[in-house]
Amino acid sequence: MGTEEQSENGGGVATASDSLTITDNRTGKSYEVPIEDGTVRATALRNIKVNESDFGVMTYDPAFMNTASCRSAITYLDGEAGVLEYRGYPIEQLAEHSTYLEVAYLLVHGELPNQKQLDEWTHEITIHTFVHENVRSFMQGFRYDAHPMGMLLASVGALSTFYPDANKIHDPETRYLQIIRLIAKMPTLAAFAYRHNMGQPYVYPDNDLRYPGNFLSMLFKMTELKYEPDPRLERALDVLFILHADHEQNCSTSAVRAVGSSQVDPYSAVAAGIAALYGPLHGGANEQVLRMLRRIGTKENIPDFMQGVKDGKERLMGFGHRVYKNYDPRAKIIKKACDDVFEVTGVNPLLEIALELEKIALEDEYFVKRKLYPNVDFYSGLIYEALHMPVGMFTVLFAIPRTSGWISQWLEMIDDKEQKIARPRQIYTGEREREYVPLDKR
Repeated sequence: MGTEEQSENGGGVATASDSLTITDNRTGKSYEVPIEDGTVRATALRNIKVNESDFGVMTYDPAFMNTASCRSAITYLDGEAGVLEYRGYPIEQLAEHSTYLEVAYLLVHGELPNQKQLDEWTHEITIHTFVHENVRSFMQGFRYDAHPMGMLLASVGALSTFYPDANKIHDPETRYLQIIRLIAKMPTLAAFAYRHNMGQPYVYPDNDLRYPGNFLSMLFKMTELKYEPDPRLERALDVLFILHADHEQNCSTSAVRAVGSSQVDPYSAVAAGIAALYGPLHGGANEQVLRMLRRIGTKENIPDFMQGVKDGKERLMGFGHRVYKNYDPRAKIIKKACDDVFEVTGVNPLLEIALELEKIALEDEYFVKRKLYPNVDFYSGLIYEALHMPVGMFTVLFAIPRTSGWISQWLEMIDDKEQKIARPRQIYTGEREREYVPLDKR
């Protein structure tokens, strides 16, 4: 098929009058396909047929490399320019001036809250941080060495059985309550998973503390009557939560939308997102960075390692991104957060190796040419390790803030009249019309 793009204004932005003229060389017929927001609707290609019984042309796009599955007003991402915005606000400004709960409100409601709205939102989340005692018993049933992410996955899915009214997804009040519950209870479930893994008694929420401080308390409180989180660690965790709150249509968000499109309750949809995040190619990337840094061992070994990367014998973890072809804006912010954390915990010896790797990657023509810039995973693992987090908790710490993004995307999808139950097409490559052979004759 030949294609010819026609634009009346001659610019790079598609208008309502832009279209694509497609000539089907099988039949000689030409078709005019509208271009809307720089895209063509895949269903429009169904009109291109050899004959009336023909199904029509489909698009084949493994991993959705060039397919938009929805319209969204939540997160804007420009990988070429290294831009990330939540509801139009640059991530740099939000990380500097906002708290995570303020950003969560922004994602869910579409606007930053005023003081009264923020106080009410914070209060509602704070009073819903406790979980039913049966949830606690449920989590105690896991093996002593159960992976924290597996525990989080199961316990979030189980919440749907504790709140059966959650399936009333078109009731605004019921729906809003589930949003509050999910954001509120995720740190509690995550902390319970950590304490279970460490063989320590569970610590209940302390409603006198802020959202990140309360999470630190549930993680680390021992015999003290009152846990007082270090404000530097609390703020660093708040910034990390802001940076991980949403990231457009990634694997886990797509999973939440796909499962949610069946109109299941939000707990089950978010559990699907957790399952997707569990994978090493998504949420486990920062763990791979730490393993790489430990394997390098010292600065003296870096030149040999980098040569190994160039020779295809080694992989440079934490550099490059499926979307970003520039410096990941989150990586710049998280690098600054490292300073605050290490001021409290002491400098992680792996930091020296990480900084040297970054220096070489940003100067060496081999890496510059391939646009291999540090991403958010490159430094986040160092912070998590400085907080004495086992590597199994790294992805859990990712899931806590991403819950606000998942639930915002789910909410947007539910209200989008264009969305239907997800049902991708396939290209069948198997055999056809085979004759069945009885068992005794095979």
